[in-house]
Amino acid sequence: MAVALVCAIAAGPALAQSDPLVQSAIALQAQGKSGEAYKLLAPQADARAGDPDFDYILGLSAADSGHYAEAIVALQRVLAVQPNNAQARAEIARVYALTGDIDTARAEFDTVNNDPTVPDPVRQRLSRLVGDYDKRIRGGDDDVTGFADAEVGYDSNINSATGLSSITLPVFAFLGPATLTGPASRMRDGYYQFQAGLSGSTAASRQDRFYASLLGSWRDNFESDLFDQAGATATAGVSHRFANTDVVSLSGQAQRFWIDRNGYRTSVGAIAQYTTALSQGSALSGQLQYFRFNYDNDPLRDANRFAATLTYANRTTFVGLGGGVENTARKGADNLGYWFAAAQAGTEYPVAGNVAILAGGSVEHRDYEAIEPLFLKGRFDTQLDATLGLRIALGGGLSLRPRVTYTRNFSNISLYDYSRVTGSAGIRFEF
Repeated sequence: MAVALVCAIAAGPALAQSDPLVQSAIALQAQGKSGEAYKLLAPQADARAGDPDFDYILGLSAADSGHYAEAIVALQRVLAVQPNNAQARAEIARVYALTGDIDTARAEFDTVNNDPTVPDPVRQRLSRLVGDYDKRIRGGDDDVTGFADAEVGYDSNINSATGLSSITLPVFAFLGPATLTGPASRMRDGYYQFQAGLSGSTAASRQDRFYASLLGSWRDNFESDLFDQAGATATAGVSHRFANTDVVSLSGQAQRFWIDRNGYRTSVGAIAQYTTALSQGSALSGQLQYFRFNYDNDPLRDANRFAATLTYANRTTFVGLGGGVENTARKGADNLGYWFAAAQAGTEYPVAGNVAILAGGSVEHRDYEAIEPLFLKGRFDTQLDATLGLRIALGGGLSLRPRVTYTRNFSNISLYDYSRVTGSAGIRFEF
């Protein structure tokens, strides 16, 4: 609540008749020099405690310079002597709000609001403020957001295949090199893609919220149907905010994935996350994940995946580290399981009023658990991903999003060594 609002309340202490020390502090406070006013008054606090004029301006300058505990004590002394001082009560309510004690702030503002000496314009503003605190006490408003986007582009390797035309399988080396054709070789194609998502949350209590989201995507290649893709993901969970503003959440997630319009994989799992707020809008998050993967036509690939990540994010940038293990669930398929370690970073950097650069990169190393039977050696991959794009805001929730991506998977087994480049342009609507 602004000082101007408090000062608009009639019937306060007669500061105009105060002594020179208080008058000097009032002048500094009026000039926005609350820190200097506090330093001027603080040395006299013990000697002048109980003087409502002194205590009031001490409390005001202490609050505006970040000395909240001192401000509350000084303003409590004013109210002990002048319990009907609406100015002091409004100020102490403001300080309680600044310290996060919304209940006490709401009660004090309500007391001021019910004072018949308060002018109607001020009373209306206080009523809105009390209403806002009531919402916060209940846990806040319901929230619904969503997006939809359409994209068209070109993909240099829709099936993530090696660029080699032939390979030699050690177990069949006596037959010579095997020629790679069809889906086993690199396929280029144009594509169009649609994505949409909807998410919402509602308060369960002051500190707890339920949330849920749905996400769907469809990608169709122009020439080849074999690698057309679609996916649907549903998430639901609950979060709890602690008094220090840290947040812990637990959610469940289910996903269905299709290739060539046929069911390919189902995954279900749980995600636990703890987020602590840092300075200047930044935060640090730790996350634990478990997922079970079931493949429709390849049960040997069924797996349990365990992962942990640590992410730092601020208003424009994020950096994350993670790792885990994916263990196959069937005997005889250990060569498909692996442990992994990963790092990623990204940024959204404004370069003009309506234009921002979107950039990101990641690296993941995978070390597979057993010998590849056709290649007679263990497999390990290192995958690099990079993306660069623009977000051009058009207004009304619309934005244009051109981008390019690059993927390079380095593998000690040539069949899994590949590179991939995409270029696309899309339009996105957010609400």
